[in-house]
Amino acid sequence: MADYQGVFKRYEKKFLLTDYQYKLLREKLEKYMEADSYGLHTISNIYYDTDDYRLIRESLSKPVYKEKLRLRSYGTPTSDSDVFLEIKKKFEGVVYKRRVSMKLEEANKYVIQRKQPSKVSQITREIDWFLKSYDLSPKAFIAYDRIALFGKENSDLRITFDTNIRWREDNLDLAKGSNGRQLLQPGQILMEIKIPGVMPLWMSQMLDELNIHSTSFSKYGTCFKNHLIYTFLQNLDKNIMITQIGGVHCA
Repeated sequence: MADYQGVFKRYEKKFLLTDYQYKLLREKLEKYMEADSYGLHTISNIYYDTDDYRLIRESLSKPVYKEKLRLRSYGTPTSDSDVFLEIKKKFEGVVYKRRVSMKLEEANKYVIQRKQPSKVSQITREIDWFLKSYDLSPKAFIAYDRIALFGKENSDLRITFDTNIRWREDNLDLAKGSNGRQLLQPGQILMEIKIPGVMPLWMSQMLDELNIHSTSFSKYGTCFKNHLIYTFLQNLDKNIMITQIGGVHCA
């Protein structure tokens, strides 16, 4: 996997489609775009956060700058499969993604045990800083089935369609399979348009014709707001109770 792209800088626009909108849009896109060689494939992710979910809570407050760390695989890996450890940052609407490839076992030891990987690079040094800045642990598993398109005239123009988005907060290991509970409503499809600059006019017109509008959407953010927040609140209540008991005990 030595030829993978490790650095990305682009704008990402997200849209929630119905099945009907998706079918009409795919027909219209055939003139301008084509599917990549992977076809329909599964992407699995582990998202890391602090025990009080600091990263995702700050992200949902829509700051000018936000960042996250995740571990990604294509398909279900084994301990010696190649996976990607990624830092994803967003500043003033521009997405910066930096990733490095390593074996799953090595990645787990790196993030959880802080054992340095065999290959050190500028990206691993950035990840080192991230790990030193936050006390992170695995918080959510999110997987989905994806079809990716790229522009016939401009391969940097990409559109992805994610279906069957599912999540779990146990078995937080990519090797444990891609099963999970559904994150979206039945029939919803997440589309992401990834562009290096301005959206082509033909694409803007196409979206207008189909009444497709961009939305603010985060898979991990939605998972937190709809599900993980209850774990957060339970832990918060426990911490308050412990503090109160501790205060009484010390009085």
